[in-house]
Amino acid sequence: METLSQMLFEMRKRKGWAVRQLAFESGVDPALVSKFEKGSRMPTEENLKSLSLALDAPFDTLRKAWVAEKIYQILEHESDAVEILSLAESRVEYLSSHKALQMQGLSKSIQEKLSAIDALKKDWNSKRPLNRTQLRKMQEFFMVSYTYESNRIEGNTLTLQETHLVVNEGITIGGKSMREHLEAINHAEAVSYIEQLVSDKMDFGPRVLMELHYLILKGIDKENAGRYRKVPVRISGSEHVPPQPFLLDKMMEEYFIHYDNQKKILHPVILAAEMHERLVSIHPFIDGNGRTSRLVMNLILLKHGLTIANLKGDLASRLSYYKALEAVQIDNNPDIFYHLVADAVIESLQKHLEMV
Repeated sequence: METLSQMLFEMRKRKGWAVRQLAFESGVDPALVSKFEKGSRMPTEENLKSLSLALDAPFDTLRKAWVAEKIYQILEHESDAVEILSLAESRVEYLSSHKALQMQGLSKSIQEKLSAIDALKKDWNSKRPLNRTQLRKMQEFFMVSYTYESNRIEGNTLTLQETHLVVNEGITIGGKSMREHLEAINHAEAVSYIEQLVSDKMDFGPRVLMELHYLILKGIDKENAGRYRKVPVRISGSEHVPPQPFLLDKMMEEYFIHYDNQKKILHPVILAAEMHERLVSIHPFIDGNGRTSRLVMNLILLKHGLTIANLKGDLASRLSYYKALEAVQIDNNPDIFYHLVADAVIESLQKHLEMV
């Protein structure tokens, strides 16, 4: 297989150009062009675009070689490079293949639950608008409950009452760590943020994702808040191995492409479950992936007039949640996860209706 440097050299020669001519045509410094052809320096993506235009060469072809070179540089000094590539290949196959990007047919049982959700949503919409006091009380109740359960999944030990006191009363709980206090405060702020996004009719996208993650880790991990990870990670107790950091940019690009392609096609509950599972499977952040993924799920649900789906954090519920995720990640079977999310949406709508 030709290297990028060889490809650039041969393409220039076929044009009959000297290095200076290619530099003139592309606007890239001649010293850089020479280094690119010798393989002593990698072009930037912008350099590559300029060179492909000047050489009348397909940009996709050059970019594939460019990405391959970057991967080679990362693995060059790794003793277990083959194993790393094998792990990466399995994740790319799952997250980037046509099979992964196409929606499977929904089971009859899921379709029945979606119909039940649509009926409950219609009933819920008929009760609105609520008066301000009633709405504020309901939002406070569900925000605290959701914050408590979502943090509980991740090991936070604040009780429901303690979460209320920390978030709404500003009280410090003795014997609890500063991190646990910040996790509660940050999550509550993130819930308010997604509600504001819905009110402002803002759509989900890369900037929103980064802002959500920043809010989750604010004051806890300044260096990594709102930034993709730069190191490999493993998920404790899971067979699923998240992709290597050099694959994240491309996978996240495909993640948002999938959202844009499906947001007007899929039932909102399935769309919310999809974007939740895909994000937690890619695991783009050092920490806070679970909380951020559940916030993304609820942002999508709220955008479509549904209510916050609260996945429980007790041991049995947590195990069911992890097993449902692994069924998608390992077996490519999303049905169990769809059921889990649909059940949470049904329960949420029923509770909201009971309160009015």
